[in-house]
Amino acid sequence: MQTVLVRVTGPDQLGISADLFHVLDGMNATIRDIEQIVVRRRLTLDVLIEIDDGDDALKDLLLFGFKRDLQVDVEEVDDNPTQYRQPYAITLIGEKLSPSEISVATAAIADGKGNIDRIVRLSRYPVMSYELSVSGGDISIMRRNLMQVASSNPGMDIAIQPLNLSRRAKRLVVLDVDSTLIQNEVIDLLATQAGCLDEVAAITTLAMQGKIEFAEALRERVALLAGLDEVAIERAWHALTLTPGARTFCRTLGRLGYTTAIVSGGFTIFTERLQKELGIKHCSANQLEIKNGRLTGELTGPLIDRQAKAAFLHEIAEIENVPIEQTVAVGDGANDLDLLSEAGLGIAFNAKSIVQDAANTSLRVPYLDAILFLLGVTREEIEAADSLDPV
Repeated sequence: MQTVLVRVTGPDQLGISADLFHVLDGMNATIRDIEQIVVRRRLTLDVLIEIDDGDDALKDLLLFGFKRDLQVDVEEVDDNPTQYRQPYAITLIGEKLSPSEISVATAAIADGKGNIDRIVRLSRYPVMSYELSVSGGDISIMRRNLMQVASSNPGMDIAIQPLNLSRRAKRLVVLDVDSTLIQNEVIDLLATQAGCLDEVAAITTLAMQGKIEFAEALRERVALLAGLDEVAIERAWHALTLTPGARTFCRTLGRLGYTTAIVSGGFTIFTERLQKELGIKHCSANQLEIKNGRLTGELTGPLIDRQAKAAFLHEIAEIENVPIEQTVAVGDGANDLDLLSEAGLGIAFNAKSIVQDAANTSLRVPYLDAILFLLGVTREEIEAADSLDPV
């Protein structure tokens, strides 16, 4: 028996596959593998077959190619099947993704002895993204190389994930709110209405510098909001801006059957409205005390801090009966560190460097729906779903 690789290339046409397999059937060929891709209506179709020794395969295949105006190449190959090696999905995301950027990324893979088995474009809009299926090599070397490439090329984000059932089985996404789901910091919106933005910002700076604990900083800032009425709160709500792609992200996750949740060090007066507006199933945030239509400057209920965010992830995973390795968390700040580290996939979204270093992967593009590409969803799938079921 001979093992032969048949490669058909040329303009895509109706019925090519049917005609080719009819020819192979006439040759009594045994099919061992098939791979096809079409780029800009140009076809590449590979078929691995076994045929009897001495069979004049080339004649019939060349006649098929001549009739169809196609190039047909036939090559005898090793009959040993390719051994399975743990594959990885390496996702490249950027505004443009130049040949130079793709070159350094693929060179980093080659330096780690990884083999790129397949490249698939995931999106052209709002960013370019490609998924590379990579097998073999030393993943620790490839990961180190690729993180260095991403650090040196601010126009390109790189995510590395095992290409296995766990990646395909993600079922729960938990998002931070401030500077993640929305572009604002809620307490700044309220402080603007209360006329104390500078004072609030000063306390925030101290907290970020580690000179004051999160809980103390939050209570001091909330105290400055005392007396703010519901009309001012409503003005703050209308100043809130969703992150570009947030609606598409939440809508698509819902269609895919994901459970979504938001957790915030901000306040329920905003998160509950976001939950309803975006179709999010679960939410948790700090509760501002309101009496006689005005903020008292106090909080009620448990404080949502770094540890509480991680606990919320586990709580919702248990409620939804989702293993923790099938969860995704998205955040940007230091109080998201535990949340991101404990999720199956932690994504630092336009985050501080300390958060980027701790997360599984990071995104610096300003579009929340770009996270869908990390999950293997293509832009065409998103748009097709929107056209069939507009929301």
